[in-house]
Amino acid sequence: MKKIIFALSFLIASLNLLAQTANATWGDEFKMRKGSTDLSVIYADKTGVFVKEGHLALKSYFVIGASTRESATLIKLDKGFAEEYKSDFNKELKGKQFEDFFFIKNKLYLLASDYNRKNKTLTLHAAEINKGDGQLSGEFKSLTSWQKEERSDDLRFTTSYNSDSSKMIVVSTNEGRDKNTYDVKQFDNKMNVSGSPIVISNEFDPKTFQLEDVIYTVSGNIVMVGRLYDYETGKKKKSKNLQFKNYTVRIYNNTGSLLKEINTDIDGKWLVSTKVAQIPNKDIILAAFFSNTKRGREINGMLVQRIDPLTGEILSTAKKELNTSMISAIDDAGDDDDDEGRKERKERERLEKIQEDEDGLSKYLRFRNFVYTEDNGLVILAEKYRHYRYTTTSPGAGGMGMGGMSSVRTITYDVHECGDIMMSKMDPAGNLSWLHILPKNQREVIQIGSSNGFGSGLNFNMGTSYFSNAFNFPFYAGLGSISIPGKNTVSILFNDNTKNRDVMQLGQKIKPTNRFGKSDLFAVNLDAATGKYKRVSLFSNQDQPTAMPRLGVPIGKDFYLIGKDDKVFGKTKIAVGKVSFK
Repeated sequence: MKKIIFALSFLIASLNLLAQTANATWGDEFKMRKGSTDLSVIYADKTGVFVKEGHLALKSYFVIGASTRESATLIKLDKGFAEEYKSDFNKELKGKQFEDFFFIKNKLYLLASDYNRKNKTLTLHAAEINKGDGQLSGEFKSLTSWQKEERSDDLRFTTSYNSDSSKMIVVSTNEGRDKNTYDVKQFDNKMNVSGSPIVISNEFDPKTFQLEDVIYTVSGNIVMVGRLYDYETGKKKKSKNLQFKNYTVRIYNNTGSLLKEINTDIDGKWLVSTKVAQIPNKDIILAAFFSNTKRGREINGMLVQRIDPLTGEILSTAKKELNTSMISAIDDAGDDDDDEGRKERKERERLEKIQEDEDGLSKYLRFRNFVYTEDNGLVILAEKYRHYRYTTTSPGAGGMGMGGMSSVRTITYDVHECGDIMMSKMDPAGNLSWLHILPKNQREVIQIGSSNGFGSGLNFNMGTSYFSNAFNFPFYAGLGSISIPGKNTVSILFNDNTKNRDVMQLGQKIKPTNRFGKSDLFAVNLDAATGKYKRVSLFSNQDQPTAMPRLGVPIGKDFYLIGKDDKVFGKTKIAVGKVSFK
């Protein structure tokens, strides 16, 4: 039985904000196996919602210990979020490695891979799943394979969609070679090869080049974004001495020939981060933050280019300096109360001091989303994000170990700090219409590895390259966003300390958020035309499993999300819900 957690509506006529209602609806809680590593809504249609749960399954035993492989469970919920079925594919995946569930043109496939040690061959397979009962409707079909030439070769691949989601794209490479290539293949909704494979040569040294993103455009062109590194002067050529140099963005046609190389260099500036996105039925967007100094401690500007997906030609380039003096103050028009309280006055004075200093923005800002507006402008969302690890060591419970050596327990933690949200708009002429910074301070710490005694324990690969099989961390920190069709409105959803409900701009004190089970899910409703926004609390995470908005999926006017509570003892509790914007 579904539960309506909270309903709220608002009308901001004086601010030209759209009247709309956001309703949060949750289904009943259900239990999930302990140790789930990946949890997300992967599809929703008129019949209900499909959820993926990833976990570790036993692969084989050794004399001491065992090895594991990743497996997955498919969960189907009806329109009321009641469970219809739960399909665990451990048996079907025996001897194979789970890769993903893949929807394409209303068909659902289970993707898996296996490696033949004798032939040194890695093969990708697909089997169709009957969406009605969650069972395989046929045998696995081999899609493509790759062979190692040397034992040290590192075969990598990943799957994604083309621009209109009508085909599956498989991008692969051998990262063990001195000069590697990238193979790009298309598959239709029957998992048959579509068109000719595309081979793209990469003349960069793999040790100093990292592929960050691949975009298959509506025209069939391929955009590849990479990071180039140099070894520090006077240092040995080791990976720890690599230093970021610049980005390279190249566009290839459907035969693998280089169509255009986009120059991302800015005279006298250093790029800090970049993002390339294909906006459906629109241009390719290339955005980059830059600093005035090498290894700068702040961001001093932003570059935004619009690129024709057919020709690769740059349609427009806008380079804008960014500093705190450009932050737009919130206009309280419509508030007839002229009496300014002591708290409000201090917050206003702090903001004015920040604006006067004209400092750059945080170097940890990362682009999150681009939204086209009705006037052909572009709303740009970015978030302050920092990721690092630390390790603790303590005596193990076993006391003295083999050979008289002490047993030691080592635990590795992954830290995700998700901070302030930058909201800005660039008009069609390349002018910055408005810029807002909403304070946010989230910190999520996840135990990712441990060892006890003399053996190494479980450790997840958290690499950032395009081919990394990273897990969906963080779960609760970060943000999700949805552009309301036909409403010129963007809603940003995130978990925050309940005491921050009135925090709207820099200069206001903010409470940190690290106990997400006691937080609220907030929505910031942003008018894309004016830049005016309101902040509302949708519900408390104490009332159901904690929401994970970063992993949410916008479909139409609904934003689907999962709530998850890990228990020290017992199974994980899960709930699926949606926020509907009407």
